[in-house]
Amino acid sequence: MKRELKFCLVYRDMWQSSGKYTPRVDQLLKVADPIIKMGCFSRVETNGGGFEQINLLYGENPNQAVRQWTQPFNDAGIQTQMLERGLNGIRMSPVPADVRRLMFKVKKKQGTDISRSFDGLNNPQNLANSFAFAREAGMIAQGALSLTYSPLHTVDYYINLADQYIDLGAQEICIKDMAGIGRPVSIGKIVKGIRDRHPDILIQYHGHSTPGLSVASSLEAARAGADIIDVGMEPLSWGTGHADLLTIHAMFKDAGFSIPDVDTRAYMEVRSLTQSFIDDFLGYYINPRNRFMNSLLIEPGLPGGMMGSLMADLENNLKSLNKWLKKNNKTELTQEDLLIKLFDEVKFIWPKMGYPPLVTPFSQYVKNAALMNVIQMEKGRERWSMLDENTWGMLTGNSGQLLGPLGEELMAIAKKQKREFYTGNPQDLYQDELELFAENMDKRGWDYGEDDEELMEYAMHPTQYEDYKSGKAKERFLKDLEERKAKKEGESSAAVIPVPSTATPAVNLQPKNLTIDVDGESFNVTVSYNDGDGQAVVNNTTAAPVPVNQTPAPKPKSNGNVQEITAPLEGKFFLTRESSEIPIKVGDTITAGDTIAYIESMKVINAISADKSGKIVEIVARHGEEIEEDDVILTIG
Repeated sequence: MKRELKFCLVYRDMWQSSGKYTPRVDQLLKVADPIIKMGCFSRVETNGGGFEQINLLYGENPNQAVRQWTQPFNDAGIQTQMLERGLNGIRMSPVPADVRRLMFKVKKKQGTDISRSFDGLNNPQNLANSFAFAREAGMIAQGALSLTYSPLHTVDYYINLADQYIDLGAQEICIKDMAGIGRPVSIGKIVKGIRDRHPDILIQYHGHSTPGLSVASSLEAARAGADIIDVGMEPLSWGTGHADLLTIHAMFKDAGFSIPDVDTRAYMEVRSLTQSFIDDFLGYYINPRNRFMNSLLIEPGLPGGMMGSLMADLENNLKSLNKWLKKNNKTELTQEDLLIKLFDEVKFIWPKMGYPPLVTPFSQYVKNAALMNVIQMEKGRERWSMLDENTWGMLTGNSGQLLGPLGEELMAIAKKQKREFYTGNPQDLYQDELELFAENMDKRGWDYGEDDEELMEYAMHPTQYEDYKSGKAKERFLKDLEERKAKKEGESSAAVIPVPSTATPAVNLQPKNLTIDVDGESFNVTVSYNDGDGQAVVNNTTAAPVPVNQTPAPKPKSNGNVQEITAPLEGKFFLTRESSEIPIKVGDTITAGDTIAYIESMKVINAISADKSGKIVEIVARHGEEIEEDDVILTIG
């Protein structure tokens, strides 16, 4: 008797692995019926990940979208599944436990059957609540093993990890090969090991196609005992997405598995509708590079889904770097030169950073550290001289324990900077917040929504929700879309205004500057909120108040040898990052290596160290304002 295999269409992930946005709810409702008519899917991935925040970014209510989008599949008996990030819920920064619990309750009420929960560090401790809250809400709790390839991430490691997830309450296991770099034979051994120990557990394989291994991995997983295989379909299969349904279907049919037939007419309708959504507006947010496979990513192990943001970062930083190289009579680099150097640096530093699985947000942290190292070393500076605060949060245990030890250089830097390592439960770092957000909604006269879904959404994505409610999000999105259309059609040379990233900016949101009066004295205050979804936040901090509009302190007498300390990169400048931190001031004596300020760049906060010693004569850069690379931060004498 042939063994039965089932398919899951990862329709949400198809879009988010290709570009920034997903279809509007009216478009999703058009494609739901033909997906059902295809007759080959037992599951459809409908929401989670960045889906809800993306709805907010273009001015749509995510709760209404999820309810309407899941309904047709609920009615047809097709299971719906979502992706959630454990401690980070459905955003990229840690979420208080009470908000996480409400999220599961809401998503079940909205029609989502299965929660695929993963942790960026494969930390079982961070997923215990996910499994408990999902089952409490009536959902199926699926634990995802974030796959990567290293001397520590062995077959036995993943089999034992599955044991821990199941002990904590996971009812299903997913092999989540987010970068597509899992070797097929090893994936087969992992699946077989789990199957031998847990004969009745459902196993689902999810592999991205970026370097081209996922087709063979799908076959090995199926032969070893996997029950469900995730697939994509044209026009969004392959590239940084997923293997195409028709390819996987033909392969499994030839291999002798019992698989459902595909209604070709319905397939073509889904294909045509999906293309029409791309032509409508979504194509303006899909980086063409994401439509290609890339075997260069096998060695560094970076997920293909981040190639779009990676290339944008390279382009922006290459301009600044070449400007510096030219100014210093050095040979300029091409984008290919910088890309190869970056990949080599990722391979070099990944073990020294404790082998974090290269999945969101930690893939971003490793990439940022590697890119900053390359740029600094090209300028003759030391490796690790620009390590952002979010990465330090990962390295010091704020998101859980790393699998490997930190390199000696990093440990020495941590000791010098007096950084403390955290070994407790990361959830304990983030106190309950629902009452606070409920009070804010009461003050604004906002309704909590059906099943408290609006309260949950506000607590999960505060600033995006406020912009949605005010209409700012819709206005900003439409303006950006028109400018992108005009640029593409050659009708306007206006610069494109960036849409807020699906990645979380550092300090959870782009800081907002307010000027307040206290007893007649003006202060500039930078405020950030606990929110965001995309590639960044670990630390929930706010910048300290910095006085403005005051009579400047007199400049101390210099020794006649005034020197400048300049910005090592472009971004937004901050004198502090925490309310408890005391900013530097004129007259202070600083020593080379001291942290003097911070610059927000590439969605993370970077600590700026002094490269020389002396007494501060003048602070030139202004707190909360943009700064260019090589701009003067301060002078010393």
